[in-house]
Formats: sequence, C-alpha cells, structure tokens
Amino acid sequence: MLGPILTVLYVDARTFTTLKTTMLFINKHLLQEARNERKLLTFLYCSGLRRKYCSHGKTSHRRRVVVTGVGVVCPLGSGIKYVWPKLLDGSCGLSNVLGPGYDKIPCQVAGYVPRGDKDGEFNITHFASSSGVAVGMGMVGLQDIVDTGISLQNQGYRKVSPFFVPRILTNMAAGHIAIRYKCKGPNHAVSTACTTGAHAIGDASRFIRYGDADVMIAGGTEACICPLALAGFAKARALSKNFNEEPLKSSRPFDKDRDGFVMSEGAAIVILEEYEHAVSRGANILAEVLGYGLSGDANHMTAPSEDGEGAELCMRASAKDAGIAMEDVTYINAHATSTPLGDAVENQAIRRLFPNHENHLSVSSTKGATGHLLGAAGSLEAVFTVMACTTKTLPPTINLQSTTQDFDLNYVPHHAQPWSVPNSQRRIALSNSFGFGGTNASLCITEYCRS
Repeated sequence: MLGPILTVLYVDARTFTTLKTTMLFINKHLLQEARNERKLLTFLYCSGLRRKYCSHGKTSHRRRVVVTGVGVVCPLGSGIKYVWPKLLDGSCGLSNVLGPGYDKIPCQVAGYVPRGDKDGEFNITHFASSSGVAVGMGMVGLQDIVDTGISLQNQGYRKVSPFFVPRILTNMAAGHIAIRYKCKGPNHAVSTACTTGAHAIGDASRFIRYGDADVMIAGGTEACICPLALAGFAKARALSKNFNEEPLKSSRPFDKDRDGFVMSEGAAIVILEEYEHAVSRGANILAEVLGYGLSGDANHMTAPSEDGEGAELCMRASAKDAGIAMEDVTYINAHATSTPLGDAVENQAIRRLFPNHENHLSVSSTKGATGHLLGAAGSLEAVFTVMACTTKTLPPTINLQSTTQDFDLNYVPHHAQPWSVPNSQRRIALSNSFGFGGTNASLCITEYCRS
C-alpha cells in the first residue's frame, strides 16, 4: 500500500528570509503502490493500529530492520537515480560560492544543490510531500537569525515575524511531516552536529527494533551556506582555502594535500521498516540495518582525540550490536571530511580495528564528490552505503592523488570498484559519522538476505 516512499526535507539556503522547509517529491519509479494520499494515510493508520495492539514494549525476539526506500538531494543532483551514477563516475558537485557577502572569507568554495527544470535538478513545483518522524538538522538558518536581529534593531518589534521561532527550531522539520500526515508514533528530531543524520537513522532503527514503530522515515537535512556560517567555520580553521581557483579539487579526503572540508547543502532520507511488515506488503527491500554504535571522544569541542579512540569505540559498538565479528566488515564509508587531523584519526582507528584485514577491506569517502553536508552527511552516506549493498559496487574517493605512509588501505581511488567478498559471504559495511562536541556514530548496513 505504501511502497518505498522517499521524503527529503530541504531548506533553500539562498532564501533564508522565508526559510521554508520543502518536502521533496516521491520518486516516480518508487510509486508503484502509493497511488494516492488516501492509500498512504490508510497505510500509516493501519501501521499505527498494528503497533498499538501487537507491539507492547520490547519484543521477545530481535526485530529485523530493513531499508525499503531512499531519497537524496545534494550537490550532485536530486533523486538517487541521478545521483548514484554521477557518484560512481567520479563526478564532483562543488563550485565557487554564490552571492554577496563572501568577499573577505578565505574559503570561496561550497556545494550547492543544482536548481532548474532539467532531470536531476531541484524544482519545488515538481515535488510532493510524504510522511516522516525522525529527521534532524545540525544547524538552524543563521541568515534568518541575522536578518531578524537586524530588523528588530532597526525597525522594532513589529517587524519580527511570529514564525521566527518555529522556523529556527531543529525539530520542526519532523514536526511538519507528522502534522501533515497525522503520524502519531515516535516524533523524533536529532541535532548532533555532523553526526545528526546517522543518529537519526540509528535511533529510528531502534524504535522499530524495540516495537515502538513498524515504519520510520529517517535522515537529515541541512542548508546553512551563508556568509556568517562560512566565516565561522573558516575562523575555526575547518574549511578548505587552498583550492579556491579549483573548486572541483577542493574536497580531497585522505589526500596528503587536504586542507579542510567544503560546506555543502542537501538532505537524504531512508525508509526503515520492520522486516515482517515489509515482506507482508511485498516491499522491495534494498538492504538491512544490522547494528548501530555510539561513542563520545570526551576530548575537545571541535577536535577528535588524536588516538582515534572515539571512532574505534563506535565502530566496535556497531559490530557488537549487529552480532558480527570485525572481520565480517569488508567496506567502510568513512566520515573523512578532508581535514588533516580528522582523516588521519579515522584512518588510524580503522587500521587498528583491522590489523590483519587490509587485503579484504575497502574504505572510501564520498565527500570528495559532495562536500560535507554537515547534519545531512550521515544520512547521505548511509544512502550511498545502501546503494553499494544493492548494486554490489563501491563508490570512489575522488581527488585522491597521493597519500602519506600511514594511509595504506584500499581507498577506492578515482573510480568505482566491484564489491567482491571472499567465499561468497554477505556484504557488510559500516557508515561512520563524527561531529563537533566529540559525538560519534557508526551504522552497520548489509545487503538483504531473506534468511
């Protein structure tokens, strides 16, 4: 009745004065069963009744959580059928910054969502809304706060919009969807810096596993490209500034010349379902969420611990939650944002976790192609990991020209690679996300197997 619904929340970074949260379209090729809103609402209502009468608290057995839909809006385009081929081809969606106010900021590159009427471009008139319950964002619209503050100072109280406070609440994206479709299950929002998207998906998977829900729509959204945000990150020495004349080369995870991340905008959503629920309605299952691990660095406001302990702990916790051995993991979609310290720390943690597994482990960072979507990065990379499981293809790390001595793994440089596994074992991946404040998460995602 529902089919794999794609919902992507996207806040247009260039129209912060209105700051309208847009609920993106349901991809046509995934609408075989959701023919109209009445069927969608009926599905959601029946799911609610099932939870009410069949799921009380924790279940006696571990409920499986599967992925039945994905959707993305990012600098590579809108819609996974457009974005995934570009990612595999090694395309890059970064460009120079647009608009006034950036003149004196050392970083002059960013990742914008392409807008227009062509296939794969974002156009609000082509999009429709769906339902959701676990969507977060890392930052509010700073430009809206700036503009409202100036209006209050120069023109007085009467010029402050009554919608100003709701516009800057990080839970309002999830709230709007729940209100629109009367979703009365868990209404959850996460705001944990660059780990937001991964936390939202991980939390949603546990809601399903413990019987709080049968269906969850989860992910992250971010659109904070503005002079103030860019200036703040630049002052923190987090952004790339050595490739302003070559924006396509500015984000270069693991490369020895990396000098900071590139801020991007976009959103990504996954549809999670309890396994029996998905099978009973004949859903197309793309992958399975096996585990979810969390940790904290307890080290510094913005810098990870140099020994990589926090990254190691969350990956180890994810594998433990999934009930697998570390050597079962054959691919890691790394957080690697193209910062000198962050990439090195994550690489160190991976090498320590897999001391004898280098020949069977592949690691890639897709941020060379998309830049860093901050609060939406974890969900975007979870979608890419799901697609890797579905297509048995590893996305590349682009702009990786040379590395230092400690970077000796297979980083899938330049070109996509077939995801080969020894002895026909199940393809299992980790998708990592780490954020300011020392907050870490790792999702364990695997190809779908019925047994």
